[in-house]
Amino acid sequence: MATIYLAGGCFWGLEKYFSLVEGVTATDVGYANGTTDSPSYEEVCTGRTGHAEAVRVEYDPAVAPLPFLLDLFYEAIDPVAVNRQGNDIGTQYRTGIYYTDPAERGRIDRSIAALQERYDRPIAIEVAPLTNYTSAEGYHQDYLVKNPGGYCHIGFAEFEIARNARPTEEHFGE
Repeated sequence: MATIYLAGGCFWGLEKYFSLVEGVTATDVGYANGTTDSPSYEEVCTGRTGHAEAVRVEYDPAVAPLPFLLDLFYEAIDPVAVNRQGNDIGTQYRTGIYYTDPAERGRIDRSIAALQERYDRPIAIEVAPLTNYTSAEGYHQDYLVKNPGGYCHIGFAEFEIARNARPTEEHFGE
């Protein structure tokens, strides 16, 4: 098993999105890479803690390798938007890939470089080691399961993509 932390705007939609992917064994929403310990949602929303709303994605790399998950991540976000996804604006809504295994950095960098080839503006995804993570309050966990009509910047079409996506040989070759 492996874990990656992904920030892509409001964490409710990103959590639901990755929970649908075959090979993802668990998800958790929380606050990553900020300057304070154990922030609350209200504190993160001020923009003063430096945290990003993120999703901890636990996965089986034999079923869903990291390059595959990153490709899916790029489909769910606007990778050139700075501190914004959908209607959500602020530093807590920045995009980011936070890793705990330094060996993952090369795969992430190659993935970002390949993504950059598709855009004429710079990719705005922060890539960094995970420095801290605090799980969000219970009412944020599985929010869109508990509130099916709740706000989400990720559309139903993207949820279907996640549900039906399968890695290719290329994803395993990296």
